[in-house]
Amino acid sequence: MDSKGMIDSIVSNVGKVIIGKDDTIKLVVTSMIAGGHVLLEDAPGTGKTVLAKSLAKSIDISYNRIQFTPDLLPSDITGLNVYQMNKGEFVFNPGPVFCNILLADEINRATPRTQAGLLECMEERQVTLDGVTRKLSEPFFVIATQNPIETSGTFPLPEAQLDRFIMKLSVGMPDVDQEIAIMERFEKGTVSVLDNLSAVASAEDIMELRNQSMNVSVHKALKGYIANLVAATRSRDDILSGVSPRGTLALYRCAQVYAMSEGRDYVVPEDIKKLAVPVLAHRIVMTRGFGASSGAAAAIESILNQIPVPTEEFNK
Repeated sequence: MDSKGMIDSIVSNVGKVIIGKDDTIKLVVTSMIAGGHVLLEDAPGTGKTVLAKSLAKSIDISYNRIQFTPDLLPSDITGLNVYQMNKGEFVFNPGPVFCNILLADEINRATPRTQAGLLECMEERQVTLDGVTRKLSEPFFVIATQNPIETSGTFPLPEAQLDRFIMKLSVGMPDVDQEIAIMERFEKGTVSVLDNLSAVASAEDIMELRNQSMNVSVHKALKGYIANLVAATRSRDDILSGVSPRGTLALYRCAQVYAMSEGRDYVVPEDIKKLAVPVLAHRIVMTRGFGASSGAAAAIESILNQIPVPTEEFNK
């Protein structure tokens, strides 16, 4: 099966559970292949957790879920050394982060100290405890969820944490026809539908797709286009802090993967424009401060309208 076919099969398989959200599912799969992590921000009951479970079931890899709460400790995520009297030594007890897909449910309900426990895991794919570094298995993909409506008892994610998510997405509400289809599909419950879902890919397939995506051609003019988009976020009066170089690389890598998912071995401007808001918007800090996420998306859209789009033979 070719790269596009493999990605389509994963998206289609998840689509057996999540109705009418193939575009969002495709962006989640793109994020995973690109080697990043995803933050799903939406109202309760929109299918964020079910999407994560469906993706894990569609790929033959390990999956763990952490329910983030105010009393959660970093060691509850990474693991800890436990003294065993019969051996007379400390033995490492690995935490749930040692898996391939980690669902960090309601991540903003944990304290900043606990949230920071994921920083090394997400960026460096490793856990360091008592001077010993342990590598995480690849692919390692964090799907974090949070509710943007309820702020009571939550701790907003700091910019350093947000910057480690390659995309910030919203599942969104279904329309009337999709709502009817949801009722019909889940007549016997969510568990029944998930139990009938089988894997269509493996960890090796994901890593192979990742390697193949790195060979997707990005024209020099498009590299300049990405750089100009990022530079514009650093010079606007309504943006307090622009996109970091990590964000530049994130947009570049996602564009390569998305082009591959479209059956091309080269990137076109439409790929970059499609990905600009989910990849860049959560990385900027608006002058209006907290709660200005909609303003951030509008700022990126405005920049897309202002920066000239290259016109070249991008397949050369």
